[in-house]
Amino acid sequence: MRAFHVRARTLLAALALVSLPASSPAAEQPAPKKTTDEEYQRRIEQLEKDLHQLKKDTRQLEVTNEEQAKLKPVAGYQDGFFVQTQDGNYKLKVGGYTQFDGRFFIDNVKDSSQFTFRRVRPELAGTVAKYFDFRLLPDFQGGRTQLFDAYVEAKYIPEAKLRVGKFKPPVGIERLQSATTLLFAERALPTNLVPSRDLGVQVGGDLWLGVFSYALGIFNGVADNINPSDVDVYDDKDFAGRIFAQPFKQTALEPLRGLGIGVAGTYGDQKGTPSSPDLPQYKTFGQSTFFSYRTDSPATSTGTAIADGARYRISPQGYYYFGPFGFLAEYVRSTQDVRIDTKVSDTDTTPVDGSVANSAWQVRAEYVLTGEDATYKGVAPAKPFDLWQGTWGAFEIGARYGELTVDGDAFDLGFADPKKSARRAKEFVLGANWFLNRNIMVALDWSRTEFTGGASNGNRTTEDVLLSRVQLVL
Repeated sequence: MRAFHVRARTLLAALALVSLPASSPAAEQPAPKKTTDEEYQRRIEQLEKDLHQLKKDTRQLEVTNEEQAKLKPVAGYQDGFFVQTQDGNYKLKVGGYTQFDGRFFIDNVKDSSQFTFRRVRPELAGTVAKYFDFRLLPDFQGGRTQLFDAYVEAKYIPEAKLRVGKFKPPVGIERLQSATTLLFAERALPTNLVPSRDLGVQVGGDLWLGVFSYALGIFNGVADNINPSDVDVYDDKDFAGRIFAQPFKQTALEPLRGLGIGVAGTYGDQKGTPSSPDLPQYKTFGQSTFFSYRTDSPATSTGTAIADGARYRISPQGYYYFGPFGFLAEYVRSTQDVRIDTKVSDTDTTPVDGSVANSAWQVRAEYVLTGEDATYKGVAPAKPFDLWQGTWGAFEIGARYGELTVDGDAFDLGFADPKKSARRAKEFVLGANWFLNRNIMVALDWSRTEFTGGASNGNRTTEDVLLSRVQLVL
Protein backbone atom coordinates (compact mmCIF):
# COMPACT_ATOMS: atom_id res chain seq x y z
CA MET A 1 0.00 0.00 0.00
CA ARG A 2 2.91 2.42 0.85
CA ALA A 3 4.66 1.68 -2.46
CA PHE A 4 1.40 2.36 -4.30
CA HIS A 5 1.11 5.86 -2.76
CA VAL A 6 4.81 6.69 -3.44
CA ARG A 7 4.42 5.65 -7.07
CA ALA A 8 1.28 7.71 -7.44
CA ARG A 9 2.91 10.85 -5.99
CA THR A 10 5.94 10.45 -8.29
CA LEU A 11 3.75 10.09 -11.36
CA LEU A 12 1.67 13.14 -10.49
CA ALA A 13 4.82 15.23 -9.96
CA ALA A 14 6.18 14.12 -13.32
CA LEU A 15 2.93 14.97 -15.06
CA ALA A 16 3.01 18.43 -13.45
CA LEU A 17 6.56 19.09 -14.66
CA VAL A 18 5.78 18.05 -18.21
CA SER A 19 2.69 20.20 -18.32
CA LEU A 20 4.42 23.45 -17.12
CA PRO A 21 4.52 26.12 -19.87
CA ALA A 22 7.86 27.43 -21.08
CA SER A 23 8.73 30.84 -19.50
CA SER A 24 10.58 33.74 -21.11
CA PRO A 25 14.24 33.66 -20.13
CA ALA A 26 15.61 36.65 -18.26
CA ALA A 27 18.05 38.87 -20.13
CA GLU A 28 20.92 38.12 -17.77
CA GLN A 29 20.46 34.32 -17.92
CA PRO A 30 21.98 32.08 -20.57
CA ALA A 31 19.68 30.36 -23.05
CA PRO A 32 18.46 26.98 -21.74
CA LYS A 33 19.62 23.77 -23.33
CA LYS A 34 17.22 22.74 -26.06
CA THR A 35 15.40 19.45 -25.41
CA THR A 36 15.57 17.04 -28.29
CA ASP A 37 12.65 15.07 -29.74
CA GLU A 38 14.26 11.87 -28.51
CA GLU A 39 14.29 13.18 -24.94
CA TYR A 40 10.57 14.09 -25.17
CA GLN A 41 9.79 10.63 -26.55
CA ARG A 42 11.72 8.94 -23.74
CA ARG A 43 9.86 10.94 -21.08
CA ILE A 44 6.47 10.15 -22.67
CA GLU A 45 7.23 6.42 -22.75
CA GLN A 46 8.29 6.47 -19.09
CA LEU A 47 5.08 8.29 -18.11
CA GLU A 48 3.01 5.75 -20.02
CA LYS A 49 4.74 2.92 -18.15
CA ASP A 50 4.13 4.60 -14.79
CA LEU A 51 0.47 5.24 -15.69
CA HIS A 52 -0.01 1.60 -16.66
CA GLN A 53 1.52 0.45 -13.38
CA LEU A 54 -0.72 2.87 -11.46
CA LYS A 55 -3.82 1.38 -13.10
CA LYS A 56 -2.68 -2.13 -12.16
CA ASP A 57 -2.10 -1.10 -8.55
CA THR A 58 -5.51 0.61 -8.43
CA ARG A 59 -7.30 -2.51 -9.74
CA GLN A 60 -5.40 -4.72 -7.31
CA LEU A 61 -6.55 -2.51 -4.44
CA GLU A 62 -10.17 -2.71 -5.66
CA VAL A 63 -9.99 -6.52 -5.86
CA THR A 64 -8.54 -6.69 -2.35
CA ASN A 65 -11.36 -4.52 -1.00
CA GLU A 66 -13.96 -6.67 -2.78
CA GLU A 67 -12.52 -9.86 -1.32
CA GLN A 68 -12.47 -8.38 2.16
CA ALA A 69 -16.10 -7.29 1.77
CA LYS A 70 -17.09 -10.83 0.81
CA LEU A 71 -15.52 -12.19 3.97
CA LYS A 72 -17.33 -9.70 6.19
CA PRO A 73 -20.67 -11.12 7.47
CA VAL A 74 -23.90 -9.14 7.35
CA ALA A 75 -26.33 -9.21 10.28
CA GLY A 76 -29.74 -7.72 10.89
CA TYR A 77 -33.43 -8.42 11.32
CA GLN A 78 -35.86 -9.53 8.61
CA ASP A 79 -38.64 -11.87 9.75
CA GLY A 80 -36.15 -13.03 12.41
CA PHE A 81 -32.60 -12.19 13.46
CA PHE A 82 -30.09 -13.30 10.87
CA VAL A 83 -26.41 -13.39 10.00
CA GLN A 84 -25.19 -14.14 6.50
CA THR A 85 -22.20 -13.91 4.22
CA GLN A 86 -21.88 -10.89 1.94
CA ASP A 87 -22.93 -12.88 -1.12
CA GLY A 88 -25.92 -14.45 0.69
CA ASN A 89 -24.86 -18.01 -0.07
CA TYR A 90 -24.84 -18.86 3.65
CA LYS A 91 -27.47 -17.54 6.02
CA LEU A 92 -28.69 -18.42 9.50
CA LYS A 93 -31.97 -17.07 10.87
CA VAL A 94 -32.95 -17.37 14.52
CA GLY A 95 -36.60 -16.77 15.35
CA GLY A 96 -39.69 -18.46 16.70
CA TYR A 97 -42.96 -17.62 18.37
CA THR A 98 -44.98 -18.08 21.54
CA GLN A 99 -48.75 -17.97 22.03
CA PHE A 100 -50.03 -17.43 25.55
CA ASP A 101 -53.75 -18.20 25.81
CA GLY A 102 -56.48 -17.60 28.31
CA ARG A 103 -59.14 -20.28 27.71
CA PHE A 104 -62.40 -19.78 29.61
CA PHE A 105 -65.37 -22.14 29.30
CA ILE A 106 -68.80 -20.67 29.94
CA ASP A 107 -71.39 -22.79 31.83
CA ASN A 108 -69.39 -25.96 31.19
CA VAL A 109 -68.22 -28.04 34.13
CA LYS A 110 -66.47 -30.68 31.98
CA ASP A 111 -63.50 -28.53 31.01
CA SER A 112 -61.13 -26.40 33.05
CA SER A 113 -60.69 -22.70 32.38
CA GLN A 114 -57.00 -21.91 32.40
CA PHE A 115 -54.06 -19.88 31.22
CA THR A 116 -51.74 -21.93 29.04
CA PHE A 117 -49.03 -21.76 26.43
CA ARG A 118 -50.64 -22.99 23.21
CA ARG A 119 -47.35 -22.98 21.32
CA VAL A 120 -43.72 -22.38 22.29
CA ARG A 121 -41.65 -22.84 19.15
CA PRO A 122 -38.09 -21.61 18.61
CA GLU A 123 -36.96 -21.73 15.00
CA LEU A 124 -33.66 -22.18 13.19
CA ALA A 125 -33.74 -21.65 9.46
CA GLY A 126 -31.41 -20.55 6.72
CA THR A 127 -29.46 -21.30 3.57
CA VAL A 128 -26.30 -23.29 2.91
CA ALA A 129 -24.28 -23.38 -0.30
CA LYS A 130 -26.71 -20.94 -1.97
CA TYR A 131 -29.21 -23.54 -3.19
CA PHE A 132 -30.24 -25.38 -0.02
CA ASP A 133 -32.71 -24.04 2.54
CA PHE A 134 -33.41 -25.69 5.89
CA ARG A 135 -35.77 -25.35 8.83
CA LEU A 136 -35.89 -26.77 12.37
CA LEU A 137 -39.03 -26.12 14.44
CA PRO A 138 -39.48 -27.90 17.79
CA ASP A 139 -42.28 -27.19 20.25
CA PHE A 140 -42.11 -27.10 24.06
CA GLN A 141 -45.81 -26.62 24.79
CA GLY A 142 -47.09 -28.47 27.84
CA GLY A 143 -43.62 -29.11 29.21
CA ARG A 144 -42.76 -31.69 26.55
CA THR A 145 -40.62 -31.54 23.44
CA GLN A 146 -42.11 -32.39 20.06
CA LEU A 147 -40.59 -31.92 16.62
CA PHE A 148 -42.85 -30.24 14.09
CA ASP A 149 -40.63 -29.27 11.15
CA ALA A 150 -37.19 -30.53 10.19
CA TYR A 151 -36.42 -30.43 6.48
CA VAL A 152 -33.98 -29.47 3.75
CA GLU A 153 -35.16 -28.01 0.45
CA ALA A 154 -33.07 -27.88 -2.75
CA LYS A 155 -33.96 -24.89 -4.94
CA TYR A 156 -31.74 -25.29 -7.98
CA ILE A 157 -34.92 -25.07 -10.06
CA PRO A 158 -37.40 -22.63 -8.44
CA GLU A 159 -40.25 -24.23 -10.37
CA ALA A 160 -39.42 -27.67 -8.97
CA LYS A 161 -38.06 -27.45 -5.42
CA LEU A 162 -37.24 -30.73 -3.72
CA ARG A 163 -38.07 -30.96 0.00
CA VAL A 164 -37.14 -33.89 2.27
CA GLY A 165 -37.79 -34.36 5.98
CA LYS A 166 -40.72 -33.63 8.26
CA PHE A 167 -43.23 -30.93 7.29
CA LYS A 168 -46.90 -30.24 6.46
CA PRO A 169 -48.30 -32.43 3.67
CA PRO A 170 -49.93 -30.26 0.97
CA VAL A 171 -53.61 -30.75 1.82
CA GLY A 172 -55.70 -28.40 4.02
CA ILE A 173 -55.65 -24.72 3.04
CA GLU A 174 -55.92 -23.54 6.66
CA ARG A 175 -53.49 -26.20 7.88
CA LEU A 176 -50.90 -24.87 5.39
CA GLN A 177 -51.34 -21.38 6.84
CA SER A 178 -48.78 -20.50 9.49
CA ALA A 179 -50.04 -20.64 13.08
CA THR A 180 -48.86 -17.03 13.46
CA THR A 181 -51.13 -15.70 10.67
CA LEU A 182 -54.42 -17.45 11.53
CA LEU A 183 -57.57 -15.36 11.61
CA PHE A 184 -58.71 -17.09 14.83
CA ALA A 185 -56.80 -18.64 17.69
CA GLU A 186 -57.75 -22.17 16.58
CA ARG A 187 -58.18 -23.64 13.13
CA ALA A 188 -61.63 -24.70 11.92
CA LEU A 189 -63.26 -28.14 12.02
CA PRO A 190 -61.99 -29.28 8.56
CA THR A 191 -58.44 -29.24 9.91
CA ASN A 192 -59.43 -32.25 12.04
CA LEU A 193 -59.57 -34.30 8.82
CA VAL A 194 -56.13 -33.54 7.34
CA PRO A 195 -52.65 -34.55 8.56
CA SER A 196 -50.72 -32.13 10.73
CA ARG A 197 -47.17 -33.21 9.83
CA ASP A 198 -45.60 -36.21 8.12
CA LEU A 199 -42.21 -37.50 7.01
CA GLY A 200 -41.54 -37.73 3.32
CA VAL A 201 -40.28 -36.29 0.04
CA GLN A 202 -42.05 -33.57 -1.94
CA VAL A 203 -41.57 -31.72 -5.23
CA GLY A 204 -43.34 -28.41 -5.70
CA GLY A 205 -43.07 -24.86 -6.94
CA ASP A 206 -44.69 -21.83 -8.52
CA LEU A 207 -45.19 -21.37 -12.25
CA TRP A 208 -45.87 -18.26 -14.34
CA LEU A 209 -44.98 -15.82 -11.58
CA GLY A 210 -47.20 -17.51 -9.03
CA VAL A 211 -50.28 -17.89 -11.20
CA PHE A 212 -50.11 -21.65 -10.72
CA SER A 213 -48.53 -23.69 -7.91
CA TYR A 214 -48.31 -27.39 -7.25
CA ALA A 215 -46.93 -29.93 -4.77
CA LEU A 216 -46.57 -33.71 -5.07
CA GLY A 217 -45.16 -35.95 -2.36
CA ILE A 218 -44.85 -39.41 -0.87
CA PHE A 219 -45.12 -39.75 2.92
CA ASN A 220 -45.14 -42.36 5.67
CA GLY A 221 -48.85 -41.74 6.15
CA VAL A 222 -50.62 -40.54 9.30
CA ALA A 223 -54.15 -40.38 10.63
CA ASP A 224 -56.19 -37.17 10.54
CA ASN A 225 -54.83 -34.23 12.56
CA ILE A 226 -51.77 -36.17 13.77
CA ASN A 227 -48.17 -35.04 14.17
CA PRO A 228 -46.41 -38.45 14.01
CA SER A 229 -43.33 -39.84 15.65
CA ASP A 230 -40.25 -40.19 13.47
CA VAL A 231 -40.59 -43.96 13.03
CA ASP A 232 -42.91 -45.76 10.60
CA VAL A 233 -43.43 -49.48 11.22
CA TYR A 234 -45.44 -50.11 8.03
CA ASP A 235 -44.24 -50.50 4.46
CA ASP A 236 -47.26 -48.78 2.88
CA LYS A 237 -47.01 -45.07 2.14
CA ASP A 238 -49.36 -42.17 1.38
CA PHE A 239 -49.31 -40.06 -1.77
CA ALA A 240 -50.33 -36.41 -1.42
CA GLY A 241 -50.81 -33.65 -3.96
CA ARG A 242 -52.16 -30.14 -4.36
CA ILE A 243 -52.72 -27.75 -7.25
CA PHE A 244 -53.65 -24.12 -6.69
CA ALA A 245 -54.28 -21.33 -9.18
CA GLN A 246 -54.51 -17.56 -8.90
CA PRO A 247 -55.65 -16.93 -12.49
CA PHE A 248 -55.80 -13.12 -12.28
CA LYS A 249 -52.66 -12.53 -10.20
CA GLN A 250 -50.63 -11.01 -13.03
CA THR A 251 -53.46 -9.18 -14.79
CA ALA A 252 -54.70 -5.59 -14.63
CA LEU A 253 -57.97 -6.75 -13.03
CA GLU A 254 -57.09 -5.58 -9.53
CA PRO A 255 -60.35 -6.68 -7.86
CA LEU A 256 -59.67 -10.27 -8.97
CA ARG A 257 -55.94 -10.56 -8.26
CA GLY A 258 -56.61 -11.99 -4.80
CA LEU A 259 -58.75 -14.89 -6.05
CA GLY A 260 -57.29 -18.37 -5.56
CA ILE A 261 -58.84 -21.80 -6.06
CA GLY A 262 -57.44 -25.30 -5.83
CA VAL A 263 -57.87 -28.91 -4.84
CA ALA A 264 -55.75 -31.27 -2.74
CA GLY A 265 -55.87 -34.90 -1.67
CA THR A 266 -54.07 -37.96 -0.33
CA TYR A 267 -54.25 -41.69 -0.96
CA GLY A 268 -52.64 -44.59 0.90
CA ASP A 269 -53.13 -47.92 2.61
CA GLN A 270 -52.54 -48.14 6.35
CA LYS A 271 -52.97 -50.82 9.01
CA GLY A 272 -53.09 -50.18 12.72
CA THR A 273 -52.73 -52.41 15.78
CA PRO A 274 -54.61 -52.45 19.11
CA SER A 275 -51.69 -50.67 20.75
CA SER A 276 -51.36 -48.23 17.82
CA PRO A 277 -54.76 -48.02 16.09
CA ASP A 278 -53.73 -45.28 13.60
CA LEU A 279 -57.13 -43.61 13.95
CA PRO A 280 -57.88 -39.97 14.84
CA GLN A 281 -59.65 -37.99 17.50
CA TYR A 282 -61.55 -34.80 16.64
CA LYS A 283 -61.35 -31.66 18.76
CA THR A 284 -63.39 -28.50 19.30
CA PHE A 285 -62.29 -24.87 19.27
CA GLY A 286 -61.65 -25.24 23.01
CA GLN A 287 -59.45 -28.31 22.31
CA SER A 288 -61.90 -30.76 23.88
CA THR A 289 -62.23 -34.18 22.22
CA PHE A 290 -65.77 -34.72 20.91
CA PHE A 291 -65.20 -37.84 18.78
CA SER A 292 -62.90 -40.84 19.13
CA TYR A 293 -62.96 -44.44 17.99
CA ARG A 294 -63.66 -47.25 20.42
CA THR A 295 -60.69 -48.61 22.39
CA ASP A 296 -60.20 -51.14 25.15
CA SER A 297 -58.20 -50.26 28.22
CA PRO A 298 -55.77 -51.86 28.32
CA ALA A 299 -55.75 -52.18 24.52
CA THR A 300 -56.66 -55.63 23.27
CA SER A 301 -57.68 -56.96 19.89
CA THR A 302 -61.25 -57.28 21.14
CA GLY A 303 -63.11 -54.00 21.30
CA THR A 304 -60.41 -51.77 19.77
CA ALA A 305 -61.05 -50.23 16.36
CA ILE A 306 -58.03 -50.04 14.08
CA ALA A 307 -57.21 -48.68 10.63
CA ASP A 308 -57.31 -51.58 8.19
CA GLY A 309 -56.93 -50.60 4.56
CA ALA A 310 -57.38 -47.68 2.20
CA ARG A 311 -57.36 -44.10 3.43
CA TYR A 312 -57.95 -41.17 1.11
CA ARG A 313 -58.86 -37.52 1.37
CA ILE A 314 -60.14 -34.88 -1.04
CA SER A 315 -60.27 -31.14 -0.35
CA PRO A 316 -61.51 -28.42 -2.74
CA GLN A 317 -60.49 -25.02 -1.37
CA GLY A 318 -60.15 -21.36 -2.17
CA TYR A 319 -59.87 -17.78 -0.95
CA TYR A 320 -60.49 -14.23 -2.08
CA TYR A 321 -58.73 -11.08 -0.83
CA PHE A 322 -59.30 -7.52 -1.97
CA GLY A 323 -58.08 -4.59 0.07
CA PRO A 324 -59.12 -4.97 3.73
CA PHE A 325 -61.60 -7.77 2.96
CA GLY A 326 -60.83 -11.48 2.95
CA PHE A 327 -62.82 -14.68 2.47
CA LEU A 328 -61.75 -18.34 2.74
CA ALA A 329 -63.61 -21.62 2.27
CA GLU A 330 -62.70 -25.30 2.26
CA TYR A 331 -64.26 -28.74 2.27
CA VAL A 332 -62.58 -31.98 3.34
CA ARG A 333 -63.76 -35.57 3.03
CA SER A 334 -61.66 -38.21 4.74
CA THR A 335 -62.36 -41.92 4.18
CA GLN A 336 -60.73 -44.76 6.14
CA ASP A 337 -61.22 -48.52 6.15
CA VAL A 338 -61.72 -49.65 9.76
CA ARG A 339 -61.92 -53.01 11.52
CA ILE A 340 -62.93 -54.10 15.00
CA ASP A 341 -63.06 -57.55 16.56
CA THR A 342 -66.23 -57.98 18.59
CA LYS A 343 -66.72 -60.68 21.19
CA VAL A 344 -69.54 -63.14 20.41
CA SER A 345 -68.73 -65.56 23.24
CA ASP A 346 -66.19 -66.13 25.96
CA THR A 347 -63.85 -67.75 23.45
CA ASP A 348 -64.84 -66.41 20.03
CA THR A 349 -64.64 -63.03 18.31
CA THR A 350 -66.01 -61.82 15.00
CA PRO A 351 -64.21 -59.20 12.88
CA VAL A 352 -66.35 -56.34 11.65
CA ASP A 353 -64.98 -54.07 8.94
CA GLY A 354 -66.24 -51.17 6.91
CA SER A 355 -65.38 -47.82 5.36
CA VAL A 356 -65.95 -44.63 7.36
CA ALA A 357 -66.25 -41.36 5.40
CA ASN A 358 -66.20 -38.23 7.55
CA SER A 359 -66.58 -34.74 6.13
CA ALA A 360 -66.24 -31.12 7.23
CA TRP A 361 -66.47 -27.64 5.76
CA GLN A 362 -66.01 -24.03 6.77
CA VAL A 363 -66.51 -20.50 5.47
CA ARG A 364 -64.92 -17.45 7.05
CA ALA A 365 -64.72 -13.71 6.39
CA GLU A 366 -62.48 -10.96 7.75
CA TYR A 367 -62.18 -7.20 7.54
CA VAL A 368 -59.26 -4.94 8.55
CA LEU A 369 -60.84 -1.90 10.19
CA THR A 370 -57.74 0.27 9.84
CA GLY A 371 -57.55 -0.19 6.07
CA GLU A 372 -54.50 -2.42 5.65
CA ASP A 373 -54.68 -5.27 3.17
CA ALA A 374 -56.08 -8.58 4.39
CA THR A 375 -53.93 -11.43 3.03
CA TYR A 376 -53.49 -15.17 3.39
CA LYS A 377 -50.19 -14.43 5.14
CA GLY A 378 -51.66 -12.11 7.73
CA VAL A 379 -51.90 -8.37 8.36
CA ALA A 380 -48.97 -5.93 8.45
CA PRO A 381 -49.90 -2.74 10.36
CA ALA A 382 -49.11 0.45 8.43
CA LYS A 383 -48.55 2.40 11.65
CA PRO A 384 -47.28 0.24 14.53
CA PHE A 385 -48.56 0.97 18.01
CA ASP A 386 -46.69 3.85 19.66
CA LEU A 387 -48.32 5.50 22.63
CA TRP A 388 -46.19 8.64 22.38
CA GLN A 389 -46.74 9.09 18.64
CA GLY A 390 -50.47 8.43 18.87
CA THR A 391 -50.48 5.45 16.48
CA TRP A 392 -52.43 2.30 17.31
CA GLY A 393 -51.44 -0.49 14.93
CA ALA A 394 -54.03 -2.47 12.95
CA PHE A 395 -57.43 -3.87 13.98
CA GLU A 396 -59.17 -6.82 12.33
CA ILE A 397 -62.50 -8.56 12.89
CA GLY A 398 -63.74 -11.90 11.58
CA ALA A 399 -66.51 -14.48 11.62
CA ARG A 400 -66.56 -18.21 10.81
CA TYR A 401 -69.07 -21.03 10.52
CA GLY A 402 -68.35 -24.71 9.96
CA GLU A 403 -69.58 -28.26 10.47
CA LEU A 404 -68.07 -31.70 10.87
CA THR A 405 -70.16 -34.82 10.24
CA VAL A 406 -69.11 -38.34 11.23
CA ASP A 407 -70.24 -41.19 8.98
CA GLY A 408 -73.18 -43.06 10.55
CA ASP A 409 -71.40 -46.37 9.83
CA ALA A 410 -68.86 -45.47 12.50
CA PHE A 411 -71.63 -45.98 15.06
CA ASP A 412 -73.76 -48.59 13.28
CA LEU A 413 -70.77 -50.94 12.91
CA GLY A 414 -69.60 -50.39 16.48
CA PHE A 415 -66.40 -48.47 15.69
CA ALA A 416 -67.44 -45.60 17.99
CA ASP A 417 -69.68 -45.26 21.05
CA PRO A 418 -72.62 -42.88 20.39
CA LYS A 419 -72.84 -42.16 24.12
CA LYS A 420 -69.28 -40.79 24.15
CA SER A 421 -68.70 -39.48 20.63
CA ALA A 422 -70.81 -36.93 18.78
CA ARG A 423 -72.14 -37.55 15.28
CA ARG A 424 -71.96 -33.91 14.30
CA ALA A 425 -70.43 -30.63 15.46
CA LYS A 426 -71.54 -27.15 14.36
CA GLU A 427 -69.18 -24.28 15.12
CA PHE A 428 -69.68 -20.51 15.07
CA VAL A 429 -66.82 -18.12 15.89
CA LEU A 430 -66.46 -14.35 16.24
CA GLY A 431 -63.09 -12.73 16.77
CA ALA A 432 -61.06 -9.52 16.90
CA ASN A 433 -57.32 -9.09 16.46
CA TRP A 434 -55.11 -6.16 17.43
CA PHE A 435 -51.76 -6.04 15.65
CA LEU A 436 -49.54 -3.76 17.70
CA ASN A 437 -46.74 -4.29 15.20
CA ARG A 438 -45.37 -7.10 13.03
CA ASN A 439 -44.22 -8.98 16.13
CA ILE A 440 -46.97 -8.68 18.74
CA MET A 441 -50.65 -9.47 18.34
CA VAL A 442 -53.51 -9.62 20.85
CA ALA A 443 -56.63 -11.64 20.00
CA LEU A 444 -60.03 -12.23 21.58
CA ASP A 445 -62.36 -14.94 20.19
CA TRP A 446 -65.72 -16.33 21.20
CA SER A 447 -66.82 -19.73 19.94
CA ARG A 448 -69.98 -21.80 20.27
CA THR A 449 -70.04 -25.47 19.23
CA GLU A 450 -73.28 -27.47 19.19
CA PHE A 451 -73.34 -31.28 18.98
CA THR A 452 -75.60 -34.06 17.81
CA GLY A 453 -75.18 -37.12 20.02
CA GLY A 454 -72.17 -37.72 22.21
CA ALA A 455 -73.90 -38.15 25.59
CA SER A 456 -75.77 -40.92 27.36
CA ASN A 457 -78.89 -38.75 27.56
CA GLY A 458 -78.76 -37.41 24.00
CA ASN A 459 -76.61 -34.54 22.84
CA ARG A 460 -73.28 -33.45 24.23
CA THR A 461 -73.43 -30.15 26.13
CA THR A 462 -72.97 -27.09 23.94
CA GLU A 463 -69.47 -25.66 24.28
CA ASP A 464 -69.13 -21.89 24.74
CA VAL A 465 -65.56 -20.72 25.12
CA LEU A 466 -63.92 -17.32 25.34
CA LEU A 467 -60.30 -17.42 24.23
CA SER A 468 -57.72 -14.65 24.51
CA ARG A 469 -54.22 -14.76 23.08
CA VAL A 470 -51.01 -12.75 23.26
CA GLN A 471 -48.67 -13.72 20.44
CA LEU A 472 -44.99 -12.86 20.10
CA VAL A 473 -43.23 -13.59 16.80
CA LEU A 474 -39.48 -13.10 16.42
